[in-house]
Amino acid sequence: MEEIKVFCPATIANVSCGFDVLGLALDSVGDRMTVRKTSENGIRITKITGQDLPLATEKNVAGVAGTALLEKSDYQGGFEIEIDKRIKPGSGIGSSAASSAGAVWAMNELLNRPFSDLELVEFAMQGEKMASDVAHADNVAPAVFGGFTLVRSYDPLDIVSIPTPSELYATVIHPQIEIKTSDSRKILKTTISMQQGIQQWGNLGGLIAGLFKNDYDLIGRSLHDHIVEPIRSILIPAFDEIKTNALKSGALGSGISGSGPSIFALSRGEKIARHVADSMTETYQNIGVDFDIHISKINNQGVKKIN
Repeated sequence: MEEIKVFCPATIANVSCGFDVLGLALDSVGDRMTVRKTSENGIRITKITGQDLPLATEKNVAGVAGTALLEKSDYQGGFEIEIDKRIKPGSGIGSSAASSAGAVWAMNELLNRPFSDLELVEFAMQGEKMASDVAHADNVAPAVFGGFTLVRSYDPLDIVSIPTPSELYATVIHPQIEIKTSDSRKILKTTISMQQGIQQWGNLGGLIAGLFKNDYDLIGRSLHDHIVEPIRSILIPAFDEIKTNALKSGALGSGISGSGPSIFALSRGEKIARHVADSMTETYQNIGVDFDIHISKINNQGVKKIN
């Protein structure tokens, strides 16, 4: 195989209580990418549509992640990458992760899979480091593995796949403002109280237990963030109103997607997810905020080959 086309999913990171360690992949929104082998050494970004992003390899997350893989491989050639960028940078649904994960996954397929999924996450994290100054894995891990993933450890890297209840749906609304991950990290506190930690650990454990047990009520009770959300939410228009109305519409829980400004809600079943989308839409229409909105099942495959 000399060329491959892939779907690179958008992702929701943190998922309320799992700052920098928990994420999930979406099924209905993502980038498209074409990757092909070349005889010329190195990575070349030859085409980008959809967004105005740099073609220079060292300035593009796909190029940086791909280079990390290429340097560890025995391949005596290179790759060309074309990106149809459908996830807006700064949206909070893993734009840089989709490009980073898509590039290394596609390259690995073309090389007959010499690297494990865990190694692909490590390569993709280099793209994240370029984008946000931090090599975090909570977006690239679900993009590669699919479904929900837990980053149990960063040193050494340890990724745990978490099962997804079959009726779980995500609704994500993206107000048309950009919040850079690097900027949103700067406003966070570097210490927390013991009480905050206990609340957060309990919710994270409860959420993971709820996913394993298919216990939707437990999932809902656990979708609370006592540490990051109170700080970051001030940057997002009508956050409290969006969240309150989502819960009134039947959502299990709601919170900030990644570093924002997107807001997510998880629901049991598509019907409720659409009610939640209607409530979110009404809120932003009433205050005159432009937005994109997505309703999606959880993507249990991650990056995947397309025709």
